[in-house]
Amino acid sequence: MPDAPVPDMEVELLAAALRQDSSDLHLYVNVLSARLVDSLPPGAVRIRRRRSLAQRVAGREGPVAELDVTLGERRLSLRTDRGRVTGEISHEVRGIVLSRREVDFDEWIDALARALADAAASNARARAAVERFLA
Repeated sequence: MPDAPVPDMEVELLAAALRQDSSDLHLYVNVLSARLVDSLPPGAVRIRRRRSLAQRVAGREGPVAELDVTLGERRLSLRTDRGRVTGEISHEVRGIVLSRREVDFDEWIDALARALADAAASNARARAAVERFLA
């Protein structure tokens, strides 16, 4: 039986925690992606990195170029390219995209907070992820 939904106040707190230290967006996307990978179930987060030849030779990962978070029927994608960060929210059912829209960074963070809160209402691991973000 699913737990009660997360109150809107907690969603707002989670969104604020997700926005924390987002002044350098590229560094922020790298840190956020690592936190999400560590917090969410395997397969929920997919990361594609952009690596230069020098980074490959040095064995470094390179910055995040794409971050995809799939929670339930929502896929939230964040792309970084030449100093620009763009977000996209998709509604998918069994791999079929029913809707897709481009959003700004703040709306993407709000949608991520809502998706995490919704997942936390029915999944213990997602609940632990939300609690780590709020701590």
